[in-house]
Amino acid sequence: MDKPSILIVGTGAMAGLFGARLSPHAGVTLLGTWKAGLEALARDGIRLQENGSVLQMPVRTSSNPAECAGTEIALFLVKSWQTQRAAAMLAKCLAPQGVALTLQNGLGNLELLEAELGPQRVALGVTTVGATLLGPGKVRVGGSGATHVAPHPRLEPLVDLLQTAGFEVHPADKIESLVWGKLVVNCGINALTALLEVPNGELLARPGARAIMQKAAEETARVAEGNGVKLPYPDPVEQVEGVARRTASNSSSMLQDIRRGAPTEVDAINGAVVQVADRLGVPVPVNRTLWNLVRAKVQPWLEAG
Repeated sequence: MDKPSILIVGTGAMAGLFGARLSPHAGVTLLGTWKAGLEALARDGIRLQENGSVLQMPVRTSSNPAECAGTEIALFLVKSWQTQRAAAMLAKCLAPQGVALTLQNGLGNLELLEAELGPQRVALGVTTVGATLLGPGKVRVGGSGATHVAPHPRLEPLVDLLQTAGFEVHPADKIESLVWGKLVVNCGINALTALLEVPNGELLARPGARAIMQKAAEETARVAEGNGVKLPYPDPVEQVEGVARRTASNSSSMLQDIRRGAPTEVDAINGAVVQVADRLGVPVPVNRTLWNLVRAKVQPWLEAG
């Protein structure tokens, strides 16, 4: 029996993790524009490092949407600053009855995808699995966790495939609550670890950093409340500190971007909170400062190309 086909939009850490796990169960194609990543993946497959061992999983690659025409199911796993461009690529190959599931960080990705693909062809999800990009085509597993997806009439084949590949997937009627629940944690941890260039757990060891992390999480929780969203947990400080503790040795995705000299997702995380807060009239001085500091940190190398 032929394997089902799945298109993964992206060639980075999360695309590599999902692609490697799905490869034994599906015909996996990674669509992207990163030349070095595509070349490494085409030559060596995805090299997934976990518990001291390395698995090498074959995948197909493409930078041309025409080669992926008729795609029925897609995973959308690019960084938020790449969403607009990648969505335009996917629009050229996603079948009329196809569906794309986004598991990206931050706010605004769903709206960009819906504008490009149409609401009927987009599904929203939230994942707590983690991965670190070690180099082109090389990924290290950063931790296991659950993935929640909003109900969608076309999503069942993809959910079944993810579960077969070993991912813990759950339906979620209140997906916005989970999106904001993750955003609270990301606002507290990501920008601060990127600025200090430290792993997550170090924020708990430094009193000043811990206080800033707490304030950023509390601000984000107040914005969620003002936006009519009930978080999936009662205490944002307890939640963000718990995640920092459980992932103490991990480098946040934003810190990984900083170390590579790449753009960050701060606009879709702290910046997005600032934008919603301004609309609601909720003061968020800590998130605003973190947003501006990260943008200032990356500006020199972005201007240098």
